[in-house]
Amino acid sequence: MKLFRTGVIATFVLAAALSTAAPASAKGGGDVRASGKCSAGSTWKMKATPDDGRIEVELEVDSNRVGQVWSVALGDNGHRIFTGSRRTVAPSGSFELELRSANRAGADRFTATARTASGEICSARVTL
Repeated sequence: MKLFRTGVIATFVLAAALSTAAPASAKGGGDVRASGKCSAGSTWKMKATPDDGRIEVELEVDSNRVGQVWSVALGDNGHRIFTGSRRTVAPSGSFELELRSANRAGADRFTATARTASGEICSARVTL
């Protein structure tokens, strides 16, 4: 009976160790999402997803105004990975930016800033 109890306890200990070790060792097993409001009422959404050894990053800004031009900068752990402009399109009055970045050592912290000529600013960030 004592041997049976020891075996049962060892099985539970092993199962607990495996269930807690798997998520800790799997860097970014899924995507990370965040969203928020910009300085003048527009909204932003940002997502980072592991993709074949790289990280796919998506940024969407929705101002509900078609044809609005935004200056956009996107960084990964302080490394600039995109600088350019995007124009909102019909029917939603939003733009999307999608790109892939290197999977750097440790956590990848993505930051984005989008600005209009009229002064609205969106600041987005996610960490994978």
